[in-house]
Order: sequence, then structure tokens, then C-alpha cells
Amino acid sequence: MENIVVDVKNYVANVTINREEAMNAFNYETLCDLAKEVELLRTNPNVRVVIFQGAGERAFSVGADLKERKSLSEQEVRRNVYKIGEVFAAIEKLPQPTIAAMNGYAFGGGMELALSCDFRVAVIDAVMGLTETSLAIIPGAGGTQRLPRLIGEAKAMELILTAKRMTAEEALQYGVVTKVVKRDTFMNEVNELANRILANGPIAVQQAKFAIKNGMNADLHTGLEIERKAYELTIPTEDRVEALQAFAEKRKPNFRGR
Repeated sequence: MENIVVDVKNYVANVTINREEAMNAFNYETLCDLAKEVELLRTNPNVRVVIFQGAGERAFSVGADLKERKSLSEQEVRRNVYKIGEVFAAIEKLPQPTIAAMNGYAFGGGMELALSCDFRVAVIDAVMGLTETSLAIIPGAGGTQRLPRLIGEAKAMELILTAKRMTAEEALQYGVVTKVVKRDTFMNEVNELANRILANGPIAVQQAKFAIKNGMNADLHTGLEIERKAYELTIPTEDRVEALQAFAEKRKPNFRGR
């Protein structure tokens, strides 16, 4: 059975962590497989939105595979920590918008995977958190850096230092997740978000993401320069001309990503 399953349809890539029996935990093999698939998605012209989800209905991912971790040497633990951080950084840097479809438990590395995505949609009965301090370690795949940037330092400190397990509604109140959805309409809502993104110019969407992500890590003056250069890349595109023609003709534009 494949650890990572990727299904591409209608410009959406659904990436499934396919270890349902292990609550979609990450062992080293799964991390390596995920890294390969993410690299392929980066340059796939038929992918405009990427959705990450866990197999089954119990877990998005509970993070590191602790059964494997018990058998590893200190050097192998360092290898795994480096690999998971590397993979999640690659996900964060994907040019396509990314959605974490949090269909169940999301702890530790599973939560950090969600934080590396642009959007987080959680099923109403999901439970999540960066719980590493309860295991005498700390989040090691970006959690201590991405969470404070998302919700602020004080709230992130509270969640990480107490190893708090949040309900989906609590996560929404903290600002950790974008939306909370009932289970019977969960994937419909996730796909609806993807479709709202797909309705817009694909080059413009990628350039807007690039400007936001890179501008947030710069001062305002530098951020404005990043925005201007990203805007300039959209000017010579066929899609921009098509948008103007569609507006004049009172119809929906037919964007082709060029």
C-alpha cells in the first residue's frame, strides 16, 4: 500500500497520507514519499490547488510515528526531524494554494503539516494541538515559528507550553483554522473553497500568494516592491486580456494559465 496517494482531477491535487492503521503518522518512508510527491506537484501545470488530507475519518495525522521513533538511534531521530522540517518547508513554498482538510486528530507533526498550508478547514469533531512538550520535546517541523506568525506570540506560547489539545471550535476562536464544518458536508466545503480559488486567474493567484508569503517576512517597503514585481508578471498574460474581454462581454472568463 502506498504511503502517499495523489489524485489529480480538474486542476486539484488531493494528497492523502495513506496510513490509516497508524492514524496517518509519519515514519521516515512516508516523509520521503511525501517529499517526492510535493516536488512533482510544484511544476505540474495541471495542478492549481493542492488539498492535503488523511486516510479514513479518525485522523488527519497524529504526527511522528512513535512506534518507529522508539527504535531509532539519536542520529536517526535527527534525520527524521530534519526531513519532516524540509518537507513541510517545501509544502509552504508550493506556488499553488494549499488546503489542509483536517478530517480528524491533528497532533504534533500533523498539526505542523496543517500550519504549513495556506488554509485549514477542520471537521467539527476534530481535535488538534502542538503537544510535543508533553513528550519532553518541542515542535520541530516549524510549529514554534509558524504558529506565532499566525495567531501571535502570547497565544502560541500558551498552546505550545501547555500542550493544549483544542477542539475545532477552540481552534477557530484562536485563529488556527479557517473554518469548521460538519462531517457530512466536510469535503464539499473543502472543494468549494478550492473551486472559488480556481475561478480566478491561475497566474494571478500564484503571484498573489508569492507576494503575500514573501512580503510578510520583509519590511513594508520591500513588501511593496515584491508586490509590484509580482503584478508586472501578470500584465503580459493572455488571461489578463481574456478577463477584460469577458467583462466587456458580460460572461465568465476562460482562464488558461498563460
